[in-house]
Amino acid sequence: MASLKTVAQNKKARHDYFIEETYEAGIELFGTEVKSIRQGRVNLKDSWCSIDKGEIFVNGMHISPYEQGNIFNRDPVRVRKLLMHKKEINRLYGVVKQTGYSLIPISLYFKDSRVKLQVGLCRGKKLYDKREDMAKRSAKRDIERALKEQTRR
Repeated sequence: MASLKTVAQNKKARHDYFIEETYEAGIELFGTEVKSIRQGRVNLKDSWCSIDKGEIFVNGMHISPYEQGNIFNRDPVRVRKLLMHKKEINRLYGVVKQTGYSLIPISLYFKDSRVKLQVGLCRGKKLYDKREDMAKRSAKRDIERALKEQTRR
């Protein structure tokens, strides 16, 4: 059984998009980047994925430079290649081009010793969808609070 250790999550993605499907992708990194990720110095907030010439890339993912690294540190927001099966990439390319979906990184984690990125096939939320979700969460919290109060008595 593979052990999973989540390093970073993109909470903004869950707020701004409906996540239809998720995929697991490996990511091409250098040694100092992996060390920096182990320290939790990564940000997925404004990142997105693009497909170009049959390859998939993650853009805007910020990995802070490793403090003990010297000349081996890379640009923190460089474009990084993702590792997925060709069939999956072609399918995602077709869906993104035809239906207007987006590919958004959802979380970054270690699976055993390898760094994996969970990529979501997402559809954008409208403002009223976000308000509806907030109202549902608020109602759920109120119900749980009331039940908790009732069980105390």
